[in-house]
Formats: sequence, structure tokens, C-alpha cells
Amino acid sequence: MNKATFYHAGCPVCLNAESRITEIVDRSKYDVEIVHLGEQRGRIAEAEAAGVKSVPALKLGNDVLHINFGASMADVKG
Repeated sequence: MNKATFYHAGCPVCLNAESRITEIVDRSKYDVEIVHLGEQRGRIAEAEAAGVKSVPALKLGNDVLHINFGASMADVKG
């Protein structure tokens, strides 16, 4: 099964995107992991290494899809 990782920081934009993503991603094709970077700060470096520039973002394979704009990674780290 393919892996999808949704990174967010808990802001209203991120929470709305999380709700929508969990509704529309085909769970028979993707194992979806939700990563709240505000609560899982140890995963910020992982997100940046994956190519995440802002959150909310969805990583599917090697692609990172930046959804709307909630916060830059600099804001998340701040």
C-alpha cells in the first residue's frame, strides 16, 4: 500500500484541510498518516527533508502537495 503523510500545525486552515483530506484520499490505495508538527516537533526536520515548505501539506510518494497556506515551516519552528 502507498503511504501518504499529511503534515499540519493545528491552525484553522490546517484542521480544515485535514478534515477534507481524510474524506477524499482513497484509503484502499493509501495508508494515511496525520502528523501534527505542533505536537510532534521532532518530525519537523523529516517534513523539511521531504520537501515541505509550508503547512498544510500532503506527501504522496515523492510528491509534496502544498494545500492552501496555513504557516511557513519557519513559523512552525518558531
